Amino acid sequence: MGAYLLRRLLVALPSLLGISLVLFTVLALAPGDPFEELATNPNVPPEVRLRLREQLGLDDPIWQRYLHWLGSMLRGDWGFSFVSRIDVDTLILQRLPVTVAVIGASQLLALLVAVPVGVLAAVRPYSWFDRIASTVAFIGFSLPTFFTGVLFILLFSIHLGWLPFVYRTDITATGWQWWWEQIRQSIMPVTVLGLFQAASWMRYVRSAVLDVIRLDYVTTARSKGLGEQVVVLKHVVRNALIPVVTLVALQMPAVFGGAIVTEQIFRIPGIGSLLIDAILRNDTPVIMAVTFVFSCLVIFFNILADILYGWLDPRISYR
Repeated sequence: MGAYLLRRLLVALPSLLGISLVLFTVLALAPGDPFEELATNPNVPPEVRLRLREQLGLDDPIWQRYLHWLGSMLRGDWGFSFVSRIDVDTLILQRLPVTVAVIGASQLLALLVAVPVGVLAAVRPYSWFDRIASTVAFIGFSLPTFFTGVLFILLFSIHLGWLPFVYRTDITATGWQWWWEQIRQSIMPVTVLGLFQAASWMRYVRSAVLDVIRLDYVTTARSKGLGEQVVVLKHVVRNALIPVVTLVALQMPAVFGGAIVTEQIFRIPGIGSLLIDAILRNDTPVIMAVTFVFSCLVIFFNILADILYGWLDPRISYR
């Protein structure tokens, strides 16, 4: 296992290096100037603007700026935000806990819904339960999150007044009241993201279970007198989850990207809103850092999926 992880990490390093080079080049060639606000500010003398650009190396060649950025990243220096005037890593660490909490809860909800519903639909194919579950799933992943988010706000916040539709970070309550307020304001964004993912994953779980449940070894397990529940849970579901693990692992970075829209709808101060704000203000160090973090997530979840393969299927060995 250790040697396998080491090899995967060594392979991941050139991938991350190439991704960072492409991202940096695209951002460097993109139109716009990080100091556009200073250029239109009459209180800032031209010589001050030129001195700042020289200090930050904005007029250097792209390859020189990239090498400077790469060296700083290797030393743990993620750069300096042109807009917020603070370190980029501090900005990300301020926003990361909220995003991880919302996305983590939504993916847990998606798995708790998709796996049992998909398995039951596959065990009873073409039954009323299967037809209803498939119809609801088709509707679920056909509706974008910004549409269902607005519907949730109209229903549960405006008409019924049950839940707040703006995510607050300045809650003054303490103790259990603080936890209750956090749960109340997280219900709608978590549900919107979770049900959207659950609708897609349920179809994959159903398809995977249908492929496995027809195999010969499942028929042999039934012929030995094992109960249907034991056959399904021990022999069918475990092997059927292998392609599902691939799907979940590869979609996790996309979930972070999709959460950008949900964070904008519910005003969640997470990584997504930070990225949107940085793009609108042309804050290139923040854009570069956040997109590079997303790239690292792609590599990480690919490695995690490979590790889970061996746990789900003992026939898979790490070589």
